[in-house]
Amino acid sequence: MHAYANPTRFLALAKPLTAWLLVGGILFAVIGAGYGLFFAPADRLMGESVRIMYIHVPTVWLSMGGWTGIAIASIMQLVWRHPLAAVAARAIAVPGALFTAFGLITGSIWARPTWGTWWVWDGRVTSVLVLFFLYLAYIALANASGEKGGVSRVTAIFGIVGAINIPIINRSVVWWNSLHQKASITVSGSSIDNAFLWPLGFTVSGFSLIFGAIVLMRMRAILAETKIEARLRRMTAE
Repeated sequence: MHAYANPTRFLALAKPLTAWLLVGGILFAVIGAGYGLFFAPADRLMGESVRIMYIHVPTVWLSMGGWTGIAIASIMQLVWRHPLAAVAARAIAVPGALFTAFGLITGSIWARPTWGTWWVWDGRVTSVLVLFFLYLAYIALANASGEKGGVSRVTAIFGIVGAINIPIINRSVVWWNSLHQKASITVSGSSIDNAFLWPLGFTVSGFSLIFGAIVLMRMRAILAETKIEARLRRMTAE
């Protein structure tokens, strides 16, 4: 991991990797979402409304995955003092918040025909909403930290502590009497029919690759901004 601690070495890898992730992600997402939205069969119970699953599931998955990434990067920043860890955490925060918002919006749209209401204070829904506010708080802390190109120790600690909410989201449908359906995909297998499962797998993979491309683009932008600011300071000092 420390082999790519040097920004120049990291950027040499990140530039081509960003393009590959973005192109691959778009291809996977178009195939999965296109088939799921227009060709996959309707669900026996939920009817045509099930098609929003191909957008909702990947966004909620990445909302949790994004914060998990922030927590891992924060640990690397505090324990191993990896130079790019804080940059990575900061880069994840905004797309993580956006994907969480998309998950809440698509979930609300899906809830209307299945639950008869746009919103309920269900354990899963409420814990994802808490995650969205955690993202906003993290972004505010990062912007207020004054750390150019990174985040402060306080922000990193917040990123680690906030990860407590991830298992709560995951287990909320088990711990509480929930309107939200139980987990359909677990380590022991899947209860989803293959007609729905394979396009969902494509969209989850595609959205994940796109998320990774966005994070790399933001990391490159943060490093470029830091480099420009350092150059301007040197020019001013001269």
